[in-house]
Amino acid sequence: MMPPEQENGVAATNQTDPPISTSNVSPCPEPDRVRFSVLRHSLHPITLKFEDVSYSIKIESGQGRGCCSSPKPKITRTILHGVSGTARPGELVAMLGPSGSGKTTLLTALGGRLPGKISGSITYNGGPFSSATKRRTGFVAQDDALYPHLTVLETLTYAALLKLPSSLTLREKAEQAEMVATELGLTRCGNSVIGGPLLRGVSGGERKRVSIGQEMLVNPSLLLLDEPTSGLDSTTAQRIIATLRWVARGGRTVITTIHQPSSRLFRMFDKVVVLSEGSPIYSGAASKAMDYFASIGYEPGFNFVNPADFLLDLANGVTPDPRQEDDDQYQEFHGRQDDLQSTKQFLIHSYKKNLHPLLKEEIHQQDQHDSTKSSSRLFMMYIGWDNQWTTNWWLQFKVLLSRGLKERKHESYSGLRMFQVMSVSILSGLLWWHSDANHIQDQVGLLFFFSIFWGFFPLFNAIFVFPLERPIIMRERSSGMYRLSSYYIARMVGDLPMELVLPTIFVTVTYWMGGLKPSLITFALTLAIVLLNVLVAQGLGLALGAILMDVKQATTLSSVLMLVFLLASGYYIQHIPMFIDWMRYISFSQYCYRLLVGVQYSVNEVYECGQGSCRAYDFPAIKSLQIHNMALDVAALVLMLLGYRVLAYLALRLGHQH
Repeated sequence: MMPPEQENGVAATNQTDPPISTSNVSPCPEPDRVRFSVLRHSLHPITLKFEDVSYSIKIESGQGRGCCSSPKPKITRTILHGVSGTARPGELVAMLGPSGSGKTTLLTALGGRLPGKISGSITYNGGPFSSATKRRTGFVAQDDALYPHLTVLETLTYAALLKLPSSLTLREKAEQAEMVATELGLTRCGNSVIGGPLLRGVSGGERKRVSIGQEMLVNPSLLLLDEPTSGLDSTTAQRIIATLRWVARGGRTVITTIHQPSSRLFRMFDKVVVLSEGSPIYSGAASKAMDYFASIGYEPGFNFVNPADFLLDLANGVTPDPRQEDDDQYQEFHGRQDDLQSTKQFLIHSYKKNLHPLLKEEIHQQDQHDSTKSSSRLFMMYIGWDNQWTTNWWLQFKVLLSRGLKERKHESYSGLRMFQVMSVSILSGLLWWHSDANHIQDQVGLLFFFSIFWGFFPLFNAIFVFPLERPIIMRERSSGMYRLSSYYIARMVGDLPMELVLPTIFVTVTYWMGGLKPSLITFALTLAIVLLNVLVAQGLGLALGAILMDVKQATTLSSVLMLVFLLASGYYIQHIPMFIDWMRYISFSQYCYRLLVGVQYSVNEVYECGQGSCRAYDFPAIKSLQIHNMALDVAALVLMLLGYRVLAYLALRLGHQH
């Protein structure tokens, strides 16, 4: 394979820079140079141009907080003010600026992921953002949204199976994942789990390289990264930027936001865009930034200074040592040196006067890369990359199902959860040890406990699913990895063995220890009812989590709902007032409880009472349940099972659109 500097005829600068040392720092050594395979087709470079990009949002003002005041008026806040620039193949472009300056917003806009209306123009090889461009664009968010229990190689392999086109075989996709792992220096930790807050895994730099590797799988022509060095030490940060530099030298356009780079990192950038409160104060070659600011009267007070620190100080309105008072241009604009806001306004004014005309001229120039737009698009259509999805629904479902089972088995079958269920099961069996039909109140209590425990337990577990997975879903869906329906169905199917094994063990142990009817048919029906109740409760939990997307709010609401269901189930209160009687019809616990009692006792079954023998159906706790048609109870649970899951899917769909 040709070295990156020679790929696609893209010239590389600073090719004599020595490789970065990697000894005794990380179990995953960084390669001296990054060489990416070409997926059976040559790279199609993308020249990105953005001119006068502006973006505004409406937010609520702080007025109108009184109890009788009118609704809060909304004010418009401009996040970006006329930002322009270019990024060509082979270039590493960095966006600098203080927190809140609009770096991430601009990067998101360039990646075609910013909602709302954007003024100005953003072109890719002279054309608008399209599905073909999306397939050739990689976006690495600031936070590494990765599954903690998957290994590095598994993470890359599953991403390859979902992202790479159907023209490649499964084996070829797996080989591509292995190749990317090798090229990013992840081979030695390929079998190590990613890890998370509660699970030790690979280091922060390795996690970031995995995130980059997921985007590099498709051999992107445009790579966008948001704060790739955030939270990393200086040596690891340098390796990440060195990796990105070699990626760019391979003919790719690489744009990254970065908060406060060291001088070593700054020297690796080809171009920089400096933002101050959403307005540009510089956009151009990184090597010429200091000269430009010196030309308008801003020079550091000493020779050895980090250029990035100097630019960030200016973006914050902090000036260096006092300048000469005979600076006519400065004196013409304002006269107060220590006014931060006036300094920012002067820098913005200077940008518009000196740099903006040159940028507009560069943007409007036609170059050789624009001529590749039509041929690149035709080629992508030919290989199927212009379609919305690179893989069919069935393959997405299978891959997502396999990944979900592998990731969640550690949580579903964790020792803590097994201990929780088994300890309650054995304790319940001991408390109801060999009760018989003559202890009918005790047996009814055990059946009610079945319905309540296996309503609470799956409900509260399901609440966490979508809020915790939302970052991963948003990232993968934004990059077009799979359909939401394939993810949702795979999640539902994958949950079946995870959610049904523990209640099966629980009911099996407690049923026979508790002395319930010794009939295999009755036991099987009892188990089926409990499992149906589990699925209904889980569906409600999924719906609450998907609608609220906030664990605290969903937990609070579910606690209230389960309390209502508990009280309205017919065990504690047998004569509910008419005006509130409707609550028992929305309680899935009530339907489960009635079914459990209905299959446990036949119509003619008797028990010993004060009068000798009494019908079980005449027992007050059973009689109040009014068990007449159990088919209606089953139908109600099935309707809830389907309704809650459809509601959860619609909530996910609407949430993703917003």
